[in-house]
Amino acid sequence: LLFGKIILFTGRRYRALGIAMRLQYSTIYTENTRTSEEDIRLIKVLYGKKGTGKSARIVAMANSRAAQDAEHCVFIDKDCDHMYELSRDIRFINAPEYLIEGPKMFSGFISGIAAQDFDLQAIYINSFIKLVKHPIGELESMFAFFEKYSDKLKVDLVISVSSEGPADEAPEFIKRYII
Repeated sequence: LLFGKIILFTGRRYRALGIAMRLQYSTIYTENTRTSEEDIRLIKVLYGKKGTGKSARIVAMANSRAAQDAEHCVFIDKDCDHMYELSRDIRFINAPEYLIEGPKMFSGFISGIAAQDFDLQAIYINSFIKLVKHPIGELESMFAFFEKYSDKLKVDLVISVSSEGPADEAPEFIKRYII
């Protein structure tokens, strides 16, 4: 029993050191290489009607990021349709397997992913509305959480959101993230 406690303590200690080192490295990386306004944004939203190519675009963005930087990337989706289109360096998560039933559970799920991988650099979320199971207009507090989360951990979030209307009709809180 005592041995188990020592391992647990050691694991926390290494995790804390890893997070500190990651934050320091991420700060240096961010200050030296990000130049344009689009690159500085840590949250990016692909917003549009169903069938406009958002899924193909988010898969291409994830593959491009994995090929350029070989960073730790996670791709979250509603099913396994895009699993074989992704680079094998990207961690694929089929979110419905984890029984997510709302915005708070999804926020906890995202936090757990970052806690598990202290080198995490980017999270790509496809079919966001189907995963969260709430209308986009009710998710302002969730995007406020995403902003705090990405600023603190220096993790980029790329989210695809299907809508009924064009990007000009998107809720005000989400317009600044649309690319």
